[in-house]
Amino acid sequence: MTHERYPTMSTALSLLDLVPVAPGQSPRAGFEASVELARAAERSGYRRVWYAEHHNMASIASTATSVLIGHIAAHTETIRLGSGGVMLPNHSPLVIAEQFGTLETLYPGRIDLGLGRAPGTDQNTMRALRRSNTSADTFPQDVLELQGYLSGRSRVPGVQAVPRAEGIVPLYILGSSLFGAQLAAQLGLPYGFASHFAPDALHQAVELYRDTFEPSEQLAEPYVIVGANVFAADDHDEAAAQKTVAYRSRARAMISRGPAGRDLTDDQVDAFLDSPGGQPLRAMTRCTAVGTPEEVRAYLEEFAASTGADELILAHHAQSLTDRIRSVELTAAVMAGNFADS
Repeated sequence: MTHERYPTMSTALSLLDLVPVAPGQSPRAGFEASVELARAAERSGYRRVWYAEHHNMASIASTATSVLIGHIAAHTETIRLGSGGVMLPNHSPLVIAEQFGTLETLYPGRIDLGLGRAPGTDQNTMRALRRSNTSADTFPQDVLELQGYLSGRSRVPGVQAVPRAEGIVPLYILGSSLFGAQLAAQLGLPYGFASHFAPDALHQAVELYRDTFEPSEQLAEPYVIVGANVFAADDHDEAAAQKTVAYRSRARAMISRGPAGRDLTDDQVDAFLDSPGGQPLRAMTRCTAVGTPEEVRAYLEEFAASTGADELILAHHAQSLTDRIRSVELTAAVMAGNFADS
């Protein structure tokens, strides 16, 4: 299938950090690594860093998203920080308004609130969160209720979010289907597509969003953020090796949440990924730039052009923090035209 190429444009770069916890590593070490990654993104000129709400995943420590944002904000200076996203049906809109009103009050002009409707976990954990299978049905109404609290125009008589920040907490609708695209367009909000792990409906959703967008108080024109995975290194083979290690680890975590998945050998993981049953898992990460800075730039420029993205939000997955930071720095430099072979 071919897609219309959009005109060449300047595309902002941002960072998605899942706060990975490697085998044998403590969550605290993962948090410390995320501070260093955010600092690297700030030095390198990235626009924002977002953290995603996941639950019951031993390899991901971004569960308490608002707490994490506050911690990172205290250890950085200027970069925007936010959720990519908060899974709103897991929470009361009032509680999220209070949390992000607090964050914006403490760190004015630096806080984003990206919203999704998926549970971010498995069925058992969803029930432990006191969420039902119908919780997502009220997502549009919950977004409007949250928006009212944040703006000081509450839709619930007699109820206000305290504290309410003086500045604006911008909302973003995140998704991987046409539903999110339609809602973002209807509400006149920026739209982020999770193509870094669910790319199938990417171009259709972006087209629908742009075609049906209605201007709002927050946003006059459509604004599209698309996700991609990146492994950038000085040497192509090194980047490819980082990708192999990281995606094998990801596959282990997704094949089985229990100890059995961690016991799979590399050959067993590769065999599963090559099998018909493993193809959907392999396809999840097809939006991946891997290689030298020039190879990464070529991929990302083509990717941005095919979607007309206003912003790319990149997940750098190398398991070593040193390699992740290097990937962040190389990508920023080459996309800004500042990279030169040394």
